[in-house]
Amino acid sequence: MEEVKGDKYRDHIYGEGEANTVWKHGAPPNYDVVNKLFEEERTHVWEKGTLEERVQRMLKTYEMEMVHKARIQDYKTIDPDGFTFSLNGRAPLNFKQKAEIGGGYNFFLQTSLPDKLKIYDSNKETEQSSHDIFTTAFPRGFAIEVLHVYSGPPNIVYKFRHWAYMEGPFKGHAPTGKKVEFYGMAHFEVDDTWKVKKVEFFFDRGELLSGLVEGPLLEGSKPETDFTSMSCPVMKQF
Repeated sequence: MEEVKGDKYRDHIYGEGEANTVWKHGAPPNYDVVNKLFEEERTHVWEKGTLEERVQRMLKTYEMEMVHKARIQDYKTIDPDGFTFSLNGRAPLNFKQKAEIGGGYNFFLQTSLPDKLKIYDSNKETEQSSHDIFTTAFPRGFAIEVLHVYSGPPNIVYKFRHWAYMEGPFKGHAPTGKKVEFYGMAHFEVDDTWKVKKVEFFFDRGELLSGLVEGPLLEGSKPETDFTSMSCPVMKQF
């Protein structure tokens, strides 16, 4: 009998429902490595079927589709009609507007800081270049867990933790091997079938980026930012 593929923490990767799915990188993603990191270091083990486990599975599946599926018609976690996404209180964007920014890390690392103070400038990166930058810096992946769910559907509000180990270079900085992580809050408005209609994320991008520039510059690399002119409050924002 042919082995049925699956992921322990995400839906809509394998199976007949994905037979015609177009994947950005040519094939479905494999999360075995980051699942191992998640299992080793998560702080909660949510029982299957609980609200926390369902929200965590929805979050991981949503993130997988946003990063790896090329066409909106292949998404199973969102309601494409009227779907909006906002970050840290910014004006909400529809799916097309979000994609134009570059998706993935480019959207999550937006900032209003002046160019000279940016460690990571999403305006200078494409979706592919940003993907390459962070998968190189985090070869074991970027694990995420839900810490607490404050309210259930239709307005799901939860706290999350996102972490990885910097075991590869980042923007010319040598790897440190240290854990980098940040905490945040999110709001998912869902319909009766748990399809997401509205997404809001709130977190400090500096919690992530500050840990990626602790290593010395690699030979031949130039710093993206002159930290000598930056005070601590500014450095917190990046």
